[in-house]
Amino acid sequence: MQVDFYHLTKAPLERVLPQIAEKVLAGGARLLVVAGEEALRKQIDQRLWSYAPASFLPHGEAGEAWDAEQPILIAGQVLATNGARYVALIDGLWRDEALAFDRVFHFFDEDNIAAARVAWRALGEREGIDRRYWRQDENGRWAQVA
Repeated sequence: MQVDFYHLTKAPLERVLPQIAEKVLAGGARLLVVAGEEALRKQIDQRLWSYAPASFLPHGEAGEAWDAEQPILIAGQVLATNGARYVALIDGLWRDEALAFDRVFHFFDEDNIAAARVAWRALGEREGIDRRYWRQDENGRWAQVA
């Protein structure tokens, strides 16, 4: 399984997550988006509706009607009632339950870098996990640094 650590240094989560979600959907997969804070979940919900004028990312919030049919499901816990095999942890907190998925996108900023380093080291000790660390360069492009 693959775990991608995304260190947000230039572009905010609200701009990066929709781009990742769009690629996941284009590949025919589903995505679970996890954040503990309701305010962050609401913010991402709004952003997925309006991130680009010509696009629309179909999604819903967990606990509402039609969870199982949602290509992107926003939830407070790591429970893919939409059948997702990809999960995005967007609040900077690592959750071991994510290891049950095929691919994990772990987003964090400077406030959560210490916790991300702990998760990175812990995952390095486990077999079968391909870790990748992405950081934005001075031009805002993503570069794999580990």
